[in-house]
Amino acid sequence: MAQALSEKRPRAGREKKGETITITRTFDAPRGLVWKAWTDPALIVRWWGPKGFTTPVAKSDFRVGGRYLYCMRAPDGKEIWSTGVFREIVHLQKTVATDSFADENGNVVPASYYGMEGEFPLELQASATFSDQKGRTKFVLRHGGFPPGEITKMTIAGWNEMFDKLETFLKEERANWEKTLLTAEPGKQEATIIRVFDAPREKVFRAYTNPELRAKWWAPRRLSIDIEKMEAKAGGSWRMVNRDKDGNEFWFHGVYHEVSPTRIVYTFEFEGMPEHVMLGIASLEDMDGKTKVTEKTIFESVDERDAMLKYDMEEGGREVMDRLAELIEKH
Repeated sequence: MAQALSEKRPRAGREKKGETITITRTFDAPRGLVWKAWTDPALIVRWWGPKGFTTPVAKSDFRVGGRYLYCMRAPDGKEIWSTGVFREIVHLQKTVATDSFADENGNVVPASYYGMEGEFPLELQASATFSDQKGRTKFVLRHGGFPPGEITKMTIAGWNEMFDKLETFLKEERANWEKTLLTAEPGKQEATIIRVFDAPREKVFRAYTNPELRAKWWAPRRLSIDIEKMEAKAGGSWRMVNRDKDGNEFWFHGVYHEVSPTRIVYTFEFEGMPEHVMLGIASLEDMDGKTKVTEKTIFESVDERDAMLKYDMEEGGREVMDRLAELIEKH
């Protein structure tokens, strides 16, 4: 996030004290995708940096207190590293992080390390907010902590060139994002995810019912998966655990009611909230060698469904389907 180097007409505002840059962009992409592009290192490397720059390294421990380390490489090969700590994360709504120049090992260095003049502080702050605009996303960046007089056109232009690259990336990535369709009608206690896989139905069915394969895709990437038990047959039970980077464990269990190559019906219960049982129905439809998967989740109430949608069901559901598609390609 450290000062971007470039020259371009600025499109930004400055607060009265001249210490904070504010840039507002509206991207023609859903908020979940913009959020993912901003927070997922695997996507950040594909757009970060002003025009002509590349990003060979992007590492991020995305949690409050976690640290990131990014590297921008200029057209002449010069590398500029930046690091910081996440201070605030509100899922799909806001991130706040410190921002400092760094060396390749993540040690904070002064701006003069990169030949920049001026009395820059060792630590700046960058916040980003995300708001849904009927399928588009309003994005606001506030980059603050500069001493008066040190906010330059170069800084503003660098951010805008980065966001121009992000806009192009989002246009390209939206097609992939929309391969997975999530629908949730207001007032109903169910949500449905639909995805067409370029694979025969028996291959998709195996990924659903083989525990070794299911353990490779049945959770967002930020979580590991261990399946303790999985009896994929009518009357069989299953139990698994997800773990995050901090070692926190999230246990789930359920029972299969129906298992066939065309339909899988099972219960799903988070052990941290016992007696809140969801019903999952996965329909597998053959489409001339491809497979249309329709995953319907029925919650106990509309409020519970809406709470999951607000948290990460849309983003997480798409990511899980992406992981399933990747697994099917390999197996």
